Amino acid sequence: MQDEVCWFMRKEPAYMQSAKEQCQANLRLLSCRNWLFTSMRSQRTVVAKLEENLLTCSRRKIAQLRKDIPMKAIRINEIGGPEVMQLEEIETPTPQEGEVLIKVAAAGVTQVDLAQRQGTHLTRTRTPMTLGMEVAGTVVALGPGVSTPAEGTRVVSFVEGGYAEYASARATTVIPIPPNLDFVHAATFPVQGIMAYQLLRESARLQPGESVLVYAAAGGVGTLAVQLARLMGAGTVISTASSQNKLDLVRRLGADVAINHNEKNWVELVKEATGDRGTDIILQMVGGRQAEQCLQCLAPFGRMVIYGRVSGLNAQFSDVQIMHKNQTIMGYWFTGWMSSRPDRTVVAARELMQYLATAQLEIIAEHTFPLSEAAEAHRAIAQRKTTGEVVLLV
Repeated sequence: MQDEVCWFMRKEPAYMQSAKEQCQANLRLLSCRNWLFTSMRSQRTVVAKLEENLLTCSRRKIAQLRKDIPMKAIRINEIGGPEVMQLEEIETPTPQEGEVLIKVAAAGVTQVDLAQRQGTHLTRTRTPMTLGMEVAGTVVALGPGVSTPAEGTRVVSFVEGGYAEYASARATTVIPIPPNLDFVHAATFPVQGIMAYQLLRESARLQPGESVLVYAAAGGVGTLAVQLARLMGAGTVISTASSQNKLDLVRRLGADVAINHNEKNWVELVKEATGDRGTDIILQMVGGRQAEQCLQCLAPFGRMVIYGRVSGLNAQFSDVQIMHKNQTIMGYWFTGWMSSRPDRTVVAARELMQYLATAQLEIIAEHTFPLSEAAEAHRAIAQRKTTGEVVLLV
C-alpha cells in the first residue's frame, strides 16, 4: 500500500505533460508559427503582385488612352502672331515617374505665353509646342511612385502645355483647391500669383512701412501685387494704369494713389505723392522707355524689379544715378525660380492658397474664352483690352 501511495504521489497527473511531450508540443507550435509567417509573407507577396498588376493594368489603360482617345490642344508650329495658334488633336500625355495627369478645366493666359508664341521669350521657342503654363482641373491618373493627391482631387498646378484637355504635372507642384475657389479663378494662381508674391517677398524683400509702385497694375500680376503689398504691410501703395476703369479697379484693390501712366507728367505725380522722395520698391514689366521713367521714381536705397519686357525694347539706365543713390535694379524670371528653387516656389504657392482660402486675396478674372478661341485671348491682351486675369475654358 505504501508503495502504491508512493507510486501514486510520484505519478504526474493526466493533464500534465512530460518533458518530452512538452518539447514536442513546442516544436509543433514553432512549426505552426513558421507556417503562419510563411503564409502571411506569401499573402503579402500575392497582394503586392496584385497591386503591381493593377498598377500595370492602369498604366496600360492610360497608355491605351493615348492611342485610342486623342485630346484637343492649342499648338504652334511656327512663331508669329496669334494666327499661328491652331486647335489640333494630339496624343493624351501619360504621367511619368513622379507625375500626375490632370483633366484641365481652365488654363490661365500669361504674358509668357504671348512671348513664347512671338519668339521673344528669354528662352528659344521650340516648335511644334503646346502653349500654357498654369491650369486648374481634376487629377485623373497617377504616375509611378505617386500616391497623392488622389484621383478626383481638384487641383491647380504649373505645367508645360496647359492649353489642352489634359496636362501632366509634377506631383510636388500640384496644390489642392479649397472648396470656395472655382476653376476659373484658381487657374491664374500658379504662375501669376506666385510671380506677384515672389516679386515682393523674395526679390524686392518688402519691409513693413515701405512704399511700393506697381507699374501697369491692372493686369494679372499687377492686381495681385497691389493686394499682396497691402497684406505684407506696405506703407503707401501707388499704382499706374492706362484708363479710368483700370484706375478705379486698382483703387478698389487697395492702391492709395492711382495714376494714368499715359499722362506726360506721371513721374512728377509719383514724386508728389511721396514728398518728392520716390518709392522704395518698383515693380516693372514693360521695359524700354517706361522702365527708364520708373527709375526716376525710385527712392535712395530703393529696389526696382523688372519681370517683363512687353514693349520688346531694351532700357538704358544711368550707372551714375544708381551709384549716387545706392539703388538696385534686379531681374525676375519665373522659369528660373521653378528650375533652381522649386521648394521656395511651393512655399509661396501654399501661402497664397491660404490667402485665397480665407478670402483675403481677390483674383480678378473677368475675361474668359473657349479653348478654340485662344488666339482671340492673345489679341485682347496685346491690345490692352483686358483687366486682371484671362482664362481659357476647356
